[in-house]
Amino acid sequence: QVQLVESGGGSVQAGGSLRLSCAASGYQLRPYLITWFRQTPGKEREGVAGIARDGSTLYTDSVKGRFTISQSDAKNTVYLQMDSLKPEDTAKYYCAAAGIKTLSANLYPIWGQGTQVTVSS
Repeated sequence: QVQLVESGGGSVQAGGSLRLSCAASGYQLRPYLITWFRQTPGKEREGVAGIARDGSTLYTDSVKGRFTISQSDAKNTVYLQMDSLKPEDTAKYYCAAAGIKTLSANLYPIWGQGTQVTVSS
């Protein structure tokens, strides 16, 4: 069974940077798409950035130009480099896996436990 484990969260001041990692294991073929989502209390999970096996990427508009998603050569670790962080980026960040190219959370059957990111002004 596919397992996803996030790491790299923490606290940073506005304008700072963090890099999140998502380690994937337990599969014979890496899931087609691994995506970072974020969620704040009382709100739905928002798709932030995703990367497919072939390296193609997708981003939500609010992070374009600030966040960069990438993956290791073995494609078993997905990174989210977050630069120019803003207080509104504060959330719990999750990685998730899906078989199609989408940022819709309800189409993702596999989720990690999440890592907290806090950006102070």
